[in-house]
Amino acid sequence: MIKKGSKLYSILTGTCPKCNEESMYINPNPYALMDTLKIGEKCSHCQTKYRLEPSFFFGSMYVSYGVGIAFAVAAFVISYYIIGSTLTTAFIAITATLVVFMPIIMRGSRTIWINLFIHYDKDWAKKVEK
Repeated sequence: MIKKGSKLYSILTGTCPKCNEESMYINPNPYALMDTLKIGEKCSHCQTKYRLEPSFFFGSMYVSYGVGIAFAVAAFVISYYIIGSTLTTAFIAITATLVVFMPIIMRGSRTIWINLFIHYDKDWAKKVEK
């Protein structure tokens, strides 16, 4: 079980990287395509701003590329080596995987990106009270 306070918890749940108390996203469902990338201005618990600077999340495109490659390699290995499909079928499996998981990849990449810059603070409540 992954505990609150770890980067992995924040990344997998999409919660605030500083307090891990609430979702950064307005709609928790990544497949609500109109709201997939809509992030709140700040956390209502610890007041952490999610947009550190204008165009902050442009950097998540680099993370998205790496995560997409990981999904594509996994789809290829499963379809070609484990199931034993042809190269054409493996290509179709890669394409289908990337299309189906696109909202999760985009959201996960943004969450990974912000977790590179904001760290968990177990004493966030004390700092907000001051």
